[in-house]
Amino acid sequence: MRHVIALDVGGTGMKAALVGVDATPSGGGPSGPPVLLHQARRATGREHGPDAVVDGILDFAAELRAHGERHFGEPAAAAGVAVPGIVDEQQGIAAYAANLGWRDVPLRDLLAERLGGIPVALGHDVRTGGLAEGRIGAGRGADRFLFVPLGTGIAGAIGLDGRVEAGAHGFAGEIGHVVVRPGGIPCPCGQRGCLERYASAAAVSEAWAAACANPEADAADCAKAVASGDPNAVRVWRAAVDALADGLVTALTLLDPRTLIIGGGLAEAGETLFTPLRDAVRQRVTFQKLPSIVPAALGDTAGCLGAGLLAQDLLTTTDPSEVTA
Repeated sequence: MRHVIALDVGGTGMKAALVGVDATPSGGGPSGPPVLLHQARRATGREHGPDAVVDGILDFAAELRAHGERHFGEPAAAAGVAVPGIVDEQQGIAAYAANLGWRDVPLRDLLAERLGGIPVALGHDVRTGGLAEGRIGAGRGADRFLFVPLGTGIAGAIGLDGRVEAGAHGFAGEIGHVVVRPGGIPCPCGQRGCLERYASAAAVSEAWAAACANPEADAADCAKAVASGDPNAVRVWRAAVDALADGLVTALTLLDPRTLIIGGGLAEAGETLFTPLRDAVRQRVTFQKLPSIVPAALGDTAGCLGAGLLAQDLLTTTDPSEVTA
């Protein structure tokens, strides 16, 4: 069976799949869900340094290729890989990732060489996840969407007609560094008051741990306490929701999305998050059109599925640099 390799590299682990290429056509048109022929996970091995991480990615991809050959009668036709940090998708270079310690890794070319010369697409993890949510997940059928995962930090993927906009320099969608509280909490980016310092899952965990004097408490614990009516938890949660609403209204004023997709760890709180968030955004809009605000549908598989979509798109073009999320 004709298939592609999909690989999603995270800060601590890698998720991978072999995807049947006929399941999901390229572009933004209607299609069924991808057929996942094989799935696997493994650690990145980042504790051994950036060179070991790269070697691990190459070895993992080679094993996936061999598995496909053994079980489906032919090697993969293409590969897609999603990585964190700063990514030059057109040149195929993983420029920088603080969690993985690498700089200027020509990952696309290294993978192509290791995989026998097949075409390889390299994508940014959030934009690649947004591509999957837009085409086959919560944004399916929406011509304009914004995907915002709330995790350790906050980023965004700007969806336009079945693709995701990277920007002139690869920084489009960095909503987590919109200043929502001028002069507020310092951010590692050098500014103060950035959205992700107030509304990421990590920020809520930090605020709730301080409020309840339990260093082990996290955002999920805060959400449970909110549901039970704990006033301290409600205060912490409200502060995060208000900051998030401020950031999202700035984004929707600029981008006018039809659908706003919220994912990441904080979205797992369900309506504990979405009911007050929808109300807070509604209260802040004036002339703007209110988008649908919905939870992400694909969970932690979005990056891997998006990488598969990038790989499938390669089969309709002869130039890998043209394929971006």
